[in-house]
Amino acid sequence: MTSPGSQVLIEAPGVHRVEEHTPRQPGPGEALVAVHAVGICGSDREVYQGNRPEGYVRYPLTPGHEWSGTVRAVGAGVPDGLVGRKVVGEGFRNCQVCDRCHAGETTLCTAGYEETGFTRPGAMAATLTLPARLLHPLPDGADLTAAALLEPAACIAAAALKARALPGERVAVVGTGTLGMFAVQFLKAVSPAELLVVGTRNDREALSRRFGASDFRLRDQRLPGDFDVVIETAGSASAARTAAALLRRGGRLVLTGIPAPGADGLDPTDLVVRQLEVHSVFGAPPDAWAHAVRVFGAGLLDPLPLVTHELPLTEFPQAIELVGAGDPKVGKVLLRP
Repeated sequence: MTSPGSQVLIEAPGVHRVEEHTPRQPGPGEALVAVHAVGICGSDREVYQGNRPEGYVRYPLTPGHEWSGTVRAVGAGVPDGLVGRKVVGEGFRNCQVCDRCHAGETTLCTAGYEETGFTRPGAMAATLTLPARLLHPLPDGADLTAAALLEPAACIAAAALKARALPGERVAVVGTGTLGMFAVQFLKAVSPAELLVVGTRNDREALSRRFGASDFRLRDQRLPGDFDVVIETAGSASAARTAAALLRRGGRLVLTGIPAPGADGLDPTDLVVRQLEVHSVFGAPPDAWAHAVRVFGAGLLDPLPLVTHELPLTEFPQAIELVGAGDPKVGKVLLRP
């Protein structure tokens, strides 16, 4: 039997407590996972502060959608061989029966939004019980601390699949945060002729080059053009415009950042005249998760250099503060149940 341990509970915006956690034994089709580590991102900060859009959070809530762990028990109908496996798991709780789910586009499920750590209990707890169909087993030797970053990596895997970059193409990434650094690694894996990273901080150049960038520019510098593929990860309207300007006629743009509402966006005339192919990503469907896990297992994805802080669950408020402080020394923050 798994020991109770602790969990974070956000009762309402700005109000939380760390309390004893009682594992929920898995029902039919479910698995109980002992959580190894859970990452914090800007959306967790939104949940805590009450800035998450209506319908995309449900209080009281145990947050945590970026996690890794080990399966401790399974319910009826789940293979016993899953017990003891290292895993990560999808967050979107799709209905599996609508047209979009049947097409594999589970993040577009028409039954409504449900997601681990936002409307369902998340992983800032000793254990997490969820549908076993959402789990992705990892290689036995996988580093579970690194694997805790596979949720943001899966979102960028979705972008990489939509970008369809080919060996020898000129590719670029706009944005140098966690998502941007994952985008660099996914694009590097397809052997581009050139891999440019565009950011706003000089201190990210060394890490960009470590992950495979062949060039690094600041956004206020003169930028080259004629790129085949650009992935934008910065989350501002100006970054999206910069990304579009980098492309050749007929180039492929994938947007992953979410700008503030009402921001001036891309110029539709420019999109049409230059015949740009534009995609966007919100979350990660199963094929993107599978791609991220494969690339990670092959050693082509190295999340660990992005982790700068590991804290116990009891320091949840400090972790939230770190994520929002804007300190360039703060990268990915993990909590360890």
